Amino acid sequence: MVAISPEKTLEEIARAIPEDCRRNVVVIGSLAVGYHYLRGQSAMLVRTKDADCLLSPRIEAVQAGVLVTERLIEDNWQFREDEKWPEPGSADTPLEELPAVRPRPPGGSEWFLELLTVPPSASHRGKNWMRLATRYGHFGLCSFGFLSLTNYKPIKTDLGIGIARPEMMALANLLEHSEISPGTMSGLFASREIKRSNKDLGRVLAIARLATGADEDALLSWPDSWLAGLQSQFPQDWTELAGGVGRGLEALLASEPDLEEARLTCELGLLASDPPTAEMLQAAGQRLIVDAIEPLVKAVEKR
Repeated sequence: MVAISPEKTLEEIARAIPEDCRRNVVVIGSLAVGYHYLRGQSAMLVRTKDADCLLSPRIEAVQAGVLVTERLIEDNWQFREDEKWPEPGSADTPLEELPAVRPRPPGGSEWFLELLTVPPSASHRGKNWMRLATRYGHFGLCSFGFLSLTNYKPIKTDLGIGIARPEMMALANLLEHSEISPGTMSGLFASREIKRSNKDLGRVLAIARLATGADEDALLSWPDSWLAGLQSQFPQDWTELAGGVGRGLEALLASEPDLEEARLTCELGLLASDPPTAEMLQAAGQRLIVDAIEPLVKAVEKR
């Protein structure tokens, strides 16, 4: 994890993306949230290890992914090596064994960019891979879960690329974690193993805290946005999905050890410049339930 300026980092990414591919790029995750809420505040930094870039629409994702990957490599972005993937794959590498596109920018930066795409359909919730056959090797372009929500009406920036709406990123994480699962992150946070559910639900709390810090009544508009996003992206089962939005969050708030893990990820991530206490996150979570989750559920029950 490294402290970055969301504004400067997004500008660096936009410059590196070929101009005719920028319309295909939507930045998601901590970088998008930080840019939305902290832009113009030079002293406010977020900590992250990656900058997730969603390529859409899916029909154009492979072509755009190849162009972006080749441009980055030609501009001296370095392939991120690890034990499993010491080098790019080849035409003989099975699709599920290809490395993702995760290059580091020139200059020895500790963060890396990662390319993703939207799922093939509303019914696809697991991981799905597409092959990127570039001049410099073969890579995999991954989609999973509820990523399509982060592509719902993205916010266009002056840089030519989009950023996901914070409330849609929050909703995607809420839906992804309807319970606290035992699976942990691949890396450590402050030398500790952290449950993936706690990290992602912690991000939801961080977004809610940043939103209300910028606008006291911000969460009141989320139910309408969530409802529209669910109906658009999941026309077959949006009512069922809406009914379960808060389950994982409620489980997190009821568990002191899990909430502490979430607090640690906020302190080492989105809220690095203003670390919260567990009590602050508990308050943010309760307010999110009252202002956004309960109104969403009630709106669906009335239909």
